[in-house]
Amino acid sequence: MRFIMLVKANKDSELGRMPSAELIAAMGRYNEEMTKAGVMLAGEGLKETSQGVRVKFGKTKGATPTIKNGPFTPVTEQLAGFWMIEVKSKDEAIEWAKRIPFSEGEEVEIRPVFEVEDFPSDVMPPEEVAKEQALRKELEQRSAARS
Repeated sequence: MRFIMLVKANKDSELGRMPSAELIAAMGRYNEEMTKAGVMLAGEGLKETSQGVRVKFGKTKGATPTIKNGPFTPVTEQLAGFWMIEVKSKDEAIEWAKRIPFSEGEEVEIRPVFEVEDFPSDVMPPEEVAKEQALRKELEQRSAARS
């Protein structure tokens, strides 16, 4: 099962303040531990929302989407980073999240990721499943080639 662990933003991350060297080193060790265990698929920090934009689609099909530049509020509802992991259960995902070297008050949200098997065949027919699986295989190959 794949899960995404979403790191909630805080005042410092939204101000673009870099984490301490100690936290960066601890995060590196944590990422290395997950990689060696074979559970980490991806993980990245996100720049502050002042550098982002939101694209909002209208109710009418074909309407021009509206663009809103950051920053976005409230801060605690924003994301500062993520990990994509593959583990056997939600309990295992929770165990990995509990090891994140964060300080008191920081928050991580864990959510399962949809797999093609989750969709009924009337929503995702076999030919669409095959396309999706081929696309994922291509992405994995590209990722492996970059490493």
